[in-house]
Order: sequence, then C-alpha cells, then structure tokens
Amino acid sequence: MTGRISEMFPPALASGRRIGLFGGSFNPPHGGHRAVAEEALKRLRLDEVWWLVATRNPLKPAADTADLEQRLALTRKVAAHPRFRVLDLERRTGTLYTADLLDAMEPALAEGLFVWIMGADTFAGLHLWGRWRSIPARLPLAVFDRPGWTMKALHSPAARAFRAARIPQRAAAELAELAPPAWAFITMPLRGESSSCLREPAACREGG
Repeated sequence: MTGRISEMFPPALASGRRIGLFGGSFNPPHGGHRAVAEEALKRLRLDEVWWLVATRNPLKPAADTADLEQRLALTRKVAAHPRFRVLDLERRTGTLYTADLLDAMEPALAEGLFVWIMGADTFAGLHLWGRWRSIPARLPLAVFDRPGWTMKALHSPAARAFRAARIPQRAAAELAELAPPAWAFITMPLRGESSSCLREPAACREGG
C-alpha cells in the first residue's frame, strides 16, 4: 500500500455518514455518469458520492485507457457538486482490482455506511472481475438501469448468484444500513451517453 488508509479519507467519515462508492474508468466521464450519481444521492439517501477513478480497466489493454491525470481532471469538472468527491484510491493504495481496493479500504468500510454504485452494463459483466463474489459479500450494491442492459443485468451470473439478496427498489434507501450481501436494481430516466461512443463516435454510428 502506498499510503496510510486513514490519511486518504475526509475527517467526517468516522461519523457514520452514508457514502456511495461510484467506481469506473470514466474514460471519459459524461452527463450520464452524473445523472446516476445524482439519482444515487436521492434514492439511497446518501451524504456523499465518491467517484473512484480507476487507474485502468483490467479487462482492457492498458493502451485503451486515457491518462489518469486527464481522466481525474475531466471527472472533477463533470462531478462538480458539494456532495461529490473525486478520488484516486486505486493509485493511492497501489491496487488494480476492486476486490483488492475494498480490502485496503476495510478500516474505512468499518466506520462509514457504504454502498457500491454501478450501472446495469457493469453489473452484467461483474462475473468477469477478479474475486467478483467478494464484492457483493463486502458491501451492498445499487445497480442503476442503463439503456439496452436491463434484461442482461437481471439475468447475469451475478444476479443469479445473489438472487436471494435482492431487495425491491422501493427499499433502496435502506441499502446503506443492510448487512451484505444486499442489492437493488433501480430504474431511472435513461440517458444515451456512452464513454465508448464518446471515444469512438464513428464506430457507434456504424453499429447503430
């Protein structure tokens, strides 16, 4: 670990605040990401959302991920909000996989009330992540719908493996206080933005 975990978080964490962890490459960040974060604040009754900008995506070649400093700067612009924080915890903890990051965050997780925020597209591929089963076993998940991914997410290996832990979306505000595993699939007004299409608009036009 590259730094003391206690030095990486806001002092208010110890008060048991409700924190949403919104991880991703954010390559680039866009209005759809912000819409999910704002919806999470409201629907999960969070005090803050921490945007955790990944060092890179382990499922993609390193060359496919833009410079971390560039993505951090862009994410800070998109996430300009008094209750949003943009953090580079993977770099600070020297981790690459979410499961390892959560291991490093254990002292913080024990103090706050945390929920992992993710899109339906990401949840549909959760089974491809390293030690993926340990993630919903570590903290509750809030899965927000994404265009074209509803059924894929709800019939994914992760959804099947943790079927008994799903709660109705009307109870999503309780997630931060529930013992894991617990997850909710949350519908919201859908946005069409896509990081991949912003990176390669021509390819998206050809595919659509």
